[in-house]
Amino acid sequence: MHLLLTLLGAMLSSLMVSSEVQPQADFDIQATAGKWYLIGIATDAQWFVSHRASMKMGTAMITPTADGDVEVSYSSLSPDGSCWRINNLAKKTEIPRKFTYTNRRLGYLGDLRMVDVKYDEYALLHSIKTQEKESYVVIKLYGRGVDLSAEVQEKFIQFSLQSSIQPENIVILPKNDECPAA
Repeated sequence: MHLLLTLLGAMLSSLMVSSEVQPQADFDIQATAGKWYLIGIATDAQWFVSHRASMKMGTAMITPTADGDVEVSYSSLSPDGSCWRINNLAKKTEIPRKFTYTNRRLGYLGDLRMVDVKYDEYALLHSIKTQEKESYVVIKLYGRGVDLSAEVQEKFIQFSLQSSIQPENIVILPKNDECPAA
């Protein structure tokens, strides 16, 4: 019982910290359009522990819609040469620069905030994903190219630590070939 209460307290604490994360004030969704490389990922999700060693860089195409939503298409080349692909339509919310989406393939609801974006260089994204009754934080670092400065990578690491992610769950992904066009 004590363990359950401790875990519940940790989860609620994590959610309180996460709910305070604010999107970038002057965020411009149109400026995010185009290709991005997933450089880093940090999360407190249990699935990550068993998969982090095999994860590699992937690409995302961000396409803003006319009504202010954003289509995100992600792909990553698997070791066997196949491509793992997923598409999500993130819908704008009443809170400016905050989006929500449902990932039916993986079975979770996502809350997405663009926290820090330098449109020609990097984007730092914060998500809270909820699957059944479990919620977890996922922080991603995207770059317009496959290399980002040590300063930007450190910004990602520090933001992840401030978001209560354990250091061993913060990963700069190894480079990877891209999936062929679909």
